[in-house]
Amino acid sequence: MMATTELGKSAVGNPALGDTGPGNDTRSRILAAARALFAERGYAGTSLADIGAAVGLTKTAVAYHFHPKDRLAAEIIAPAAEDLLVLLGTDFGGDRDAFLEAYVAFVVRHRAVMRLMIDDVSGADDASPGTLGEAIRTFGDEIFNRLAGPDPSPAGRTLTWAVLGAVQLAVVKTMDRPEEEVRTILRAATAAMVGAAVR
Repeated sequence: MMATTELGKSAVGNPALGDTGPGNDTRSRILAAARALFAERGYAGTSLADIGAAVGLTKTAVAYHFHPKDRLAAEIIAPAAEDLLVLLGTDFGGDRDAFLEAYVAFVVRHRAVMRLMIDDVSGADDASPGTLGEAIRTFGDEIFNRLAGPDPSPAGRTLTWAVLGAVQLAVVKTMDRPEEEVRTILRAATAAMVGAAVR
């Protein structure tokens, strides 16, 4: 599967991203600051200099550990990327309801980085071939295709975008709510949306 290969290279299969040890306090501090700033300002609105200032380092010092900036995003996203590989590698036997339920669980579990994955990195204008953004876009297309099914009608495509949009917006707007609560509500809401469309 091409998407799996590309994201694996970008986010979880890059040896340069695997050198964080428990004693590497500087890298941990940089990652924590980047995660907070990306959530607050967005990926495009956060520079290496901003991240450095948050931890008392120069831009050059941050770049020593993470250059270019998408390496920071890749490491922050890596746990979610690994789970996404598992999700898309699972055979649901064509059961779109089961896939949707699993997708909702995935999005809620990783909601802290969903804005970074969906809006900032994959939505960037410079998400060129071979980049992390391009890989995430490819995965987004695959998720859409799994939910829409083969040869969807215009109405089916619209419904799929509506479901995906509702889930993705809901998780970033409910960060203050317990995971189980959000997951339960979204499962019921998406099932109702799909059920209403087929009646």
